[in-house]
Amino acid sequence: MADQDLTEVAHFLWEAGTLKTARRTGWWMAGVRDPESVAEHAWRTSVIASVIATLEGVDAARAAHMAVWHDSQETRTGDVNHLGKKYAAPGNPEAVTADQTAGMPEVLRTAVRALVAEYEAKESPEATCARDADKLECMLQGLEYRAQGYASAQRWIDNSRARIVTESGQRLADELLAQSPLEWLRAAMGEKGEKG
Repeated sequence: MADQDLTEVAHFLWEAGTLKTARRTGWWMAGVRDPESVAEHAWRTSVIASVIATLEGVDAARAAHMAVWHDSQETRTGDVNHLGKKYAAPGNPEAVTADQTAGMPEVLRTAVRALVAEYEAKESPEATCARDADKLECMLQGLEYRAQGYASAQRWIDNSRARIVTESGQRLADELLAQSPLEWLRAAMGEKGEKG
């Protein structure tokens, strides 16, 4: 390890930081003025992936690891929302990842490329959990935006819920739909409250 050149790894760490300010553009169509960043979405998606994978009895660390990298290509392509994809393809995630990792040490380059390829193949149970986490996070964010007065977020809530396939993901989605965004706070404070 000591003899490996980490210059390109350091470059990527700077690059990854741009996702902290890259906005999830689809929310603008729902009227959200300052939507979440790609990095914020990826973080909660990773947490959700670990939860779903654990409940499904598969490798939670692997599912969360895939979720960390699932939108990393957006440092170079930007967040292309579904309407934008009608006019311009956002770029092949595997090809973008290959460019991003080209100068990295082989062990890292190989691992990241394999992770992104597994996520994109949609075949492993961990990839299914990570993909469900992506949809569940979008639904959850939509619920939060709707509670803030963005009624148009309902479209994202409904579309995301319909695309969740794991039993655990579906059950979590239904539970989230039955709650209000601050119900957790009332419960943590020991207050009685109603769902919804």
